[in-house]
Amino acid sequence: MTSRLSWLYHAFEEHPRHAMMIHEDRTFSYAWLLEEIAAWDKSWNANGVASGTVVALRGDYTPRAIAALLSLIDLGAIVVPLSPSVAAQEAEFLEIAEVQVAVMPNAQGATRFESFSRRPSNELTLSLIRENAPGLVLFSSGSTGKSKAALHDFHRLLEKFRKPRRPMVTLTFLMIDHIGGINTLLSVLSSGGTVICSHDRDPDRICAVIERHKVELLPASPTFLNLLLISEAYRRHDLASLQLITYGTELMPQTTLNRIREICPHARIQQTYGLSELGILRAKSQSSDSLWVKVGGEGFETKVEDGTLRIRARSAMLGYLNAPSPFDAEGWFDTQDMVETDGEYVRFLGRRSEIINVGGKKVYPAEVENILLQISNVKDATVTGEANPITGSIVVARVNLLAEEDSAVLKRRIREFCRARLESFKVPAKIEVVNQEQFSNRYKKMRRALNT
Repeated sequence: MTSRLSWLYHAFEEHPRHAMMIHEDRTFSYAWLLEEIAAWDKSWNANGVASGTVVALRGDYTPRAIAALLSLIDLGAIVVPLSPSVAAQEAEFLEIAEVQVAVMPNAQGATRFESFSRRPSNELTLSLIRENAPGLVLFSSGSTGKSKAALHDFHRLLEKFRKPRRPMVTLTFLMIDHIGGINTLLSVLSSGGTVICSHDRDPDRICAVIERHKVELLPASPTFLNLLLISEAYRRHDLASLQLITYGTELMPQTTLNRIREICPHARIQQTYGLSELGILRAKSQSSDSLWVKVGGEGFETKVEDGTLRIRARSAMLGYLNAPSPFDAEGWFDTQDMVETDGEYVRFLGRRSEIINVGGKKVYPAEVENILLQISNVKDATVTGEANPITGSIVVARVNLLAEEDSAVLKRRIREFCRARLESFKVPAKIEVVNQEQFSNRYKKMRRALNT
């Protein structure tokens, strides 16, 4: 049978000795990757894995996990990547995806297989099996409710990578079970770049890895970049190799963007945009210090209705395994992301579900958070709404501090600072100091989770 990934394997063969990945300070070449893929190809049959088998790939980025992923795609299996961050939900995810075999490869060459007595019954999964097409199942974070399982035809996601880009040394920050992580990995491999992996995402550790391996591209979340600024890890390490910093998964505060621009003036800073349901769109920021971005590109159509971004994509998922289809009759997906427009550019304001209605007036949490982050001694801030019998809702601010401070003094400072920069209805009516971190293990703000 002809290889589904022959075009990608040919690209690997063009630079066999080039570093594909540096993992725990050991270099793995593209020649090694091809050999490891061939080894996986031989092992699947012995473990009951064939085209159409639903396979959970446990773990994070390792050289053997990457080879296993590519081999499974080539085989025509349906892959369900599960990082360590979802350990508490793994049993639920295995059931929803109807996983038949779970595999956990480790760096030392050992592999643990686990088989389940399940047969796929979901019609979306069966449609892929009938077409002998490889699939990908991605779960949402669940921070806004029950996790949804998006099923993709892997062929559609791969199409955009047939045209290689300039190879770069790239740190894989987003996890392998995130659409951004999958996109980063495939982009690097198809261009002959080098993957740098760090399982420890502490700012000091990340900066040390950037310095040691001369990382050129850092994809990260705004929350992580804010932590990097607070830690001042950038002062202890040389980040001069960085040519591009990309950010996505949540809104970027203008304050954080400006400061990242100041400490990395040599790097271009680019906003990215994508969804588990659609894939990653091409994006172009107006400038490195601008939150205005043009999104779309080949295979994507965009439009704005009622202030909300809607997208139609060739790479869109087939549907949810455990929820109704979110697409309208013409294939448009309502992202629920509220935006302002300026010609071809948009500026993201926040999720429609997160808007706070104060006496009939809209408050976007990100706008208030951006102001709060400018206040001295405020380490982090999360803004939500709370029901109020008079105004409908009030604005609530939860802040983490750099150092202890008298509560009355702090609240007075915050309100005075906000009143000078925000309309009165946007000023937090309730201010709480919290000690726990307000972000997930994926370094994404947990705004809705705090409301539950």
